[in-house]
Amino acid sequence: MTDTPINPLFSIITVSYNAADTIPHTLRSIESQTCKLYEYIVIDGKSKDDTVALAMDAKIENKTVISEKDYGLYDAMNKGLGYARGDYVIFLNAGDTFHSPDTLQHIADTIVSQDYPGIVYGQTDIVDSERRYIGPRHLTAPERLTLESFGDGMCVCHQAFVALRKLTSNFDTRLKYSADYKWCILCLQRSHRNSYTGEVLIDYLSEGVTTNNHMASLFERFRIMSHYYGFFPTLLNHFRFIARYLKRRRQKRS
Repeated sequence: MTDTPINPLFSIITVSYNAADTIPHTLRSIESQTCKLYEYIVIDGKSKDDTVALAMDAKIENKTVISEKDYGLYDAMNKGLGYARGDYVIFLNAGDTFHSPDTLQHIADTIVSQDYPGIVYGQTDIVDSERRYIGPRHLTAPERLTLESFGDGMCVCHQAFVALRKLTSNFDTRLKYSADYKWCILCLQRSHRNSYTGEVLIDYLSEGVTTNNHMASLFERFRIMSHYYGFFPTLLNHFRFIARYLKRRRQKRS
């Protein structure tokens, strides 16, 4: 797998803004992948630091770097989708990395062995800015993923949710923090089959927009869940979410 095809298997999209401190980890992760069946798309929001220069200098051959003003994270992600020519889309934002150099190859192997499923997914580990392991993501991806699975929250991290391009639609830019959650639900509605890789796919940087606006994100996600899964089931689930959150807080203090 040394030559990138005209129509690549993967479109890997990175959205960035003033990410000179974090994007080098992402770039190195992509450079190190043993599977080269991808195109790489960087959508930058007209950074004022060295983000664009770092992306341009990265030793990634099949690469597109766009730097222009956008109207927020999800507008930028929609731009990335507009450039995507691959069969599958992976969003790997600045600071996030593939778990190992063989991760993309393992995803490709799953795709071929499972006859091109609608969604390929796996687990996520959380790391800090020094790439030190913090722990697994608090929600574990299920071995069998269905539309109903997302009624319990975003059980698969967006970066570890690899979607067939033709299933995807644009992100709802009316949402500030949880458009990725709605996007995944819509993909699942259209997916004919979902395949679990059985391994960690992504190392997720713990400092993100949603993390920094946790309460606003929860309220937004509640509205989305109520729409797709019903108000009362969502309300009952949130009592469970609160209990789970308090349990995590106690564990961190002990």
